[in-house]
Amino acid sequence: MLKVSERRACRALGQHRSTQRKLPRGKDDEAALVADLIELARTYGRYGYRKVAALLRAAGWQVNDKRVERLWRQEGLKVPARQPKRGRLWDGDGSCLRLRPEHRNHVWSYDFVEARTHDGRKFRMLNVLDEFSRECLAIRVDRKLKAADVIDVLSDLFSLRGVPAHIRSDNGPEFIAKSVQAWIAGVGAKAAYVTPGSPWENGYVESFNAQIRDELLNGEIFYTLKEAQIMIESWRRHYNTVRPHGALGYRPPAPEVFMLVSTAWPAVLARSTMPPILMRPTLH
Repeated sequence: MLKVSERRACRALGQHRSTQRKLPRGKDDEAALVADLIELARTYGRYGYRKVAALLRAAGWQVNDKRVERLWRQEGLKVPARQPKRGRLWDGDGSCLRLRPEHRNHVWSYDFVEARTHDGRKFRMLNVLDEFSRECLAIRVDRKLKAADVIDVLSDLFSLRGVPAHIRSDNGPEFIAKSVQAWIAGVGAKAAYVTPGSPWENGYVESFNAQIRDELLNGEIFYTLKEAQIMIESWRRHYNTVRPHGALGYRPPAPEVFMLVSTAWPAVLARSTMPPILMRPTLH
């Protein structure tokens, strides 16, 4: 050890002498912020730090992504691995390149997803998405879904939201059935079918299908069909009103405006200076 005075060593290194005495200290609110961060990471295990940062800001925190990332890594939280990007050839009249959504109710897309209850029996989900807003308009869950069920779901949505200009789907038998085609044409919409064997042309709803499988279906055991219907509808509402969407600047597709302060995170409630919370209650 060199016998050099602190003053001389700091002068040589270009450091202020206070750096040798003052212990680094985080911000006064860091413990509360970490508590909310861990609670969000526990509740939404498939969210990365950017989505968690967006939820924190929606809850009233004045925090940027860099600070959240630092605390995220400091607490040993794992960032979900990114999937490698793949190039695609976009062709066909129904492709995402040729028919891009320009406004709400311009292009809807729909598709089926299959899952199982705990007893091994299959159930199906009919997912309907507005491609422009990314809002999930409906999820019909039942053991069997046929062409008549497709018409039933669409008729309810048309009554509530109006008739879209285009409805995009794959070439499944429920979608190309003559009854469905005739009904869609009769209400004034146009059916846009993707090229057979090219699910990436229905990219918006395929991405949504992957999200609901990753964030809900892969982590839940449904003992009954009714339980599946309730949980899936609850997730749909959370997806529309709370879940940050990367393509929308980490805002939810259809946020609700007001929320009771009593539904905020515990650490937020402990701070009397926090502004009112403007998000829906989270799902557990």
